[in-house]
Amino acid sequence: MNKLLAALSLTTALTMTSSVAFAEVKIGAIFDLTGGLNIYGIQQDQALDLAVASINVAGGVNGEDIVVVGYDAQSELSKYTQFAQTAVLRDGVSAMFAGLTSSSREALRPILREANIPYFYSSLYEGGACDRTTFVTGSSASQQLNILMKWAVKNFGPRVYIMGPDYNFGTISGYWIHEYAKELSAEVVGEDYLPLSVTDYTPTIQKIQAAKPDFVIALPIGSAQTGFLEQFAAAGLKEDIGLISTNYGSGNQQIVVSPQAGEGYMSVMNYFPSAPGETNAKFLAAWEEAYGTDTPVVTGSVDVWNAVHLWAAAANKAGTTDTDEVIAALQSGISYEAPNGTVTLEPGSHHLRQNMYIARGNANNGFDIIETFTDTEPTFENEVCNLVDNPDVVEHFTPEN
Repeated sequence: MNKLLAALSLTTALTMTSSVAFAEVKIGAIFDLTGGLNIYGIQQDQALDLAVASINVAGGVNGEDIVVVGYDAQSELSKYTQFAQTAVLRDGVSAMFAGLTSSSREALRPILREANIPYFYSSLYEGGACDRTTFVTGSSASQQLNILMKWAVKNFGPRVYIMGPDYNFGTISGYWIHEYAKELSAEVVGEDYLPLSVTDYTPTIQKIQAAKPDFVIALPIGSAQTGFLEQFAAAGLKEDIGLISTNYGSGNQQIVVSPQAGEGYMSVMNYFPSAPGETNAKFLAAWEEAYGTDTPVVTGSVDVWNAVHLWAAAANKAGTTDTDEVIAALQSGISYEAPNGTVTLEPGSHHLRQNMYIARGNANNGFDIIETFTDTEPTFENEVCNLVDNPDVVEHFTPEN
């Protein structure tokens, strides 16, 4: 009898071990691994893989390993909708981590809302997205520009010129700049919103020279940003005109640009590699071990890392990957000790309360943090979006509406 019980126990143990080993939960990832936006997408994808590996080593999600079903959007908007539908209909993912541009986010939101799948958008953006299944771990314009405009007016002067891309991120950020300029008794002396295809900034630089601003807030994305910086520096404007941004350093722009062009460029974001703390030191060590020293850690990397960990924490808290129960856990005021400090998901707006840092580009293609703003709320999103009380709201709020 004892031998039989022992055999049954061994069989049960082996069966349980086998079931755990093969149990898995799928998540989707759609990033721009090729094309002009891959300076962001590669690091986003690497951060997701590193986060998944760290969670799996710690026991996974409810005892199951996370498996990533990944897609390359190739910097093409149409690929996002195509791959999101594939992830939902064919691959049966339990959560989606995807997108860089606002247009990619807006293409994904209705698909994932209809499928009732949690969607994590991990990029800084213009703000205002309000949707029950959408969660934003990047910083919003109201978090960044409120801080940066006050600093720039104090340190450079009241005359500002806006230069940005001609789509949601640029134009809505422009509205915010106008709002904060009014509050600070500053003046917008010119603005220029350009197609993403522009590479020659001579006309814009001539407009800036004619307007004589105290500082320019420059928001181009991808290779357009490095191109503008090089041409701005070559025109000799850096000595007399301040240059600030909410997205410089979100990809690897600071690595690609020449030190002469990048040094002194001011940026505000929720993470820089020079952020203090043991958690960041451990994250950087894990990144270096996985990817070496030639692959930069950027803000988008940490935004994705935080998103995966918040979703996993919520699923573990809920004891399931069922969407409704995971959302309830996410809306419980869940926090996470992240590389950029403690981040807390706001239950109503689905945006993060997190630290903000003002940093100056240095001559070593990096950043020096000069001021820290702890526990910064997504003020605008909290004011206009309360998905706990109004879960059926589907909106992209702007300062105009």
